[in-house]
Amino acid sequence: MDKGEIAHRALAIGGLVFLLSTGCLAVQAAQSRIKFQEASRDFGKVKAGEVLAHAFVFTNEGEATLIIKKVTTSCGCTAALVSEDKLAPGQKGQIEVKFDTRGYGGRVSKFIFVDSNDPTQPRIQLEVSADIEVPPSPKIEIDPYNYDAGLALAGEELLAPLRIVNKGELELRVEFNHRNAKFFVGGKPAPIPLKVAAGKETKVDIKVPTQDKAGTMREYILIKSNDPMRSTLSLYLTGYIISREQLKELFRKYKDILR
Repeated sequence: MDKGEIAHRALAIGGLVFLLSTGCLAVQAAQSRIKFQEASRDFGKVKAGEVLAHAFVFTNEGEATLIIKKVTTSCGCTAALVSEDKLAPGQKGQIEVKFDTRGYGGRVSKFIFVDSNDPTQPRIQLEVSADIEVPPSPKIEIDPYNYDAGLALAGEELLAPLRIVNKGELELRVEFNHRNAKFFVGGKPAPIPLKVAAGKETKVDIKVPTQDKAGTMREYILIKSNDPMRSTLSLYLTGYIISREQLKELFRKYKDILR
C-alpha cells in the first residue's frame, strides 16, 4: 500500500470518526409524542350552577410507548384520565374534565396540566373557560377586613367599625357569628338578620369584651349572608389589652410628656 492510499484511508477514517462524534450518523432512539386534538374548550355563556363537561382527546404520534404520569388541575374543576395511562404508537386516549360553576361569575378560565414522558413537551396545559351568568342576587362587600383597635383597658371592650355594602340587585340579609361580641346600628342592637337594600350600605359598631389577662387580643368575627357567591366573610380584629396597674405605670412614666 503506497503512501497516497494510506493517507486516503486515514482521511476517510478520520471523517467517519468526526461524523460519529458529532452525532450525524447516530441513530436516534424511538420517542413518544403526545398530540391533543385541541388544547382549549370555550363553553360560551352558561348559567351559574351548571356542571360543564368535556373530553380532551389525544394521540401518541411517536414511535415509543407514551406514558401519562400525572393529570392535575387548578381549583374549581376535576380532570380524570379515562383511558389507559400507557399508549402504544398511534393509540388514542382521552381526559375528561368537569367544571362546577357554582360560586363563580363572569369570565372564568380553569387549567388542566398533563405530565407525560414526551421528551419535547413533558407538560401540556389545557384550558376550559366560560362566561358564567349569575341571576339577580345580593352582593356583599365589607370594609375593613382587618382592624386594629389599638389599646384597651382590661375589663372594657374593643371597638371596631364595620361598613356593609350591598352591591347586588336584591335585598342583602346579614348575620354575625361570635361567642360574645355585640353589634349595634345607630346606637341600637343590630336586628337579626340585618337587612341592607340593594345599592345601600349600613354601618355597624362592634364591641368585643376584653379578656382578663393583658396582652395581644385576636378575634375573628364571621359575617354570614345570603350572597350566593360569598356566603361567609370574616373580620379579623386585633387589639392590645393592658391592666390598670400597667396604665398607672405608663402614666407615671410619661406624665411629664402628657402635661
